[in-house]
Amino acid sequence: MYIKFLPNQYVMHYRKGALVESGAGLSFHYFHESTAAAVIPVSGMDADFIYSTKTSDFQSVSVQGQIAYRITDCERIAELMNFAVDLRTKQYFDDPLKKLSKRILNIADVMVKRRIEMIDLKTAVQSNHKLAREILGEFGEIEELRALGVAVTGFSILNISAGTETQRALEAKTREEILKESDDALYERRNASIEQERRVKENELNTDISVEEKKKQIRETEIATKRMLMEKENELKRIEVAAENERKRMIRDAEIENEQIRIDAEIELERKRRELAELRLENAKKDADAEAYRLGAIMEAYNRLSPDVLVALATLDMEPEKMIAGAFEKLAASGANIGTLNITPDLLESLTVR
Repeated sequence: MYIKFLPNQYVMHYRKGALVESGAGLSFHYFHESTAAAVIPVSGMDADFIYSTKTSDFQSVSVQGQIAYRITDCERIAELMNFAVDLRTKQYFDDPLKKLSKRILNIADVMVKRRIEMIDLKTAVQSNHKLAREILGEFGEIEELRALGVAVTGFSILNISAGTETQRALEAKTREEILKESDDALYERRNASIEQERRVKENELNTDISVEEKKKQIRETEIATKRMLMEKENELKRIEVAAENERKRMIRDAEIENEQIRIDAEIELERKRRELAELRLENAKKDADAEAYRLGAIMEAYNRLSPDVLVALATLDMEPEKMIAGAFEKLAASGANIGTLNITPDLLESLTVR
């Protein structure tokens, strides 16, 4: 057969009395005659309680609340309590959860009564939250719960109430106290009104005195302020005069310095100009010497040539018009040796057309 458990159930699977496996949410096949299982819930559980006890002044009270707990050590509690289930119905053979809840409630009962018996009725009905915190802290020290593998995760006291007659007596006493407090408040309010009126008149007088004192202080402050303003104005005028003198001196010094700089610049410029003129004159002399040397070398070379060669060299790059003019000039120079020379217009036109 096959069975499956929920994830919030810790299962201990036994076969022939021996533990086969354990864990949360197990599922397995089994033979009914030789298989057993213990199922321990691992989710949180809670239980409600109502305790009746007496306070230190022998008054009966009823304590109502809730306790939350969970199993932290499944294997330990399985050894101490019977969590075996019928595999066919998944029902417990015994009722371990009810027994566990009753055991925890009994422990809480003892703790609550011990606390309540140490305080009076009025304190008890007003201290449910404080008692709940103190008792919750004590649960961690209970050896019986540690032995079971159980941890209390929450403890709350919803109400601590006295009996009907006692409650009425408390209400009556409280009502009388409230009425007395109301009368005392009315008396104190009247006295406070008288005292307040006296204080108002005293404050008015003190206010008038303070106003006159303030006026006096204001007048003194105004006089001191005017005197200080006059001193400041005089000081400011002295500073302005000194600043103006200093400004004029700085301007005069700057003008002198600028004039000196200008004169020095002009002197330097004239010096540079003189140096430039000397340099140009020296360069011109050098150029003239070089040109004279070049012309001398050329003339010396021409002197070594014959006149005919010089004439041929002169006509190398000469234009045709100039060459014709030169020829006519030579004819004119030797005209005494020429008998007859005919120069027709066609010849002149052919010579001039390029």
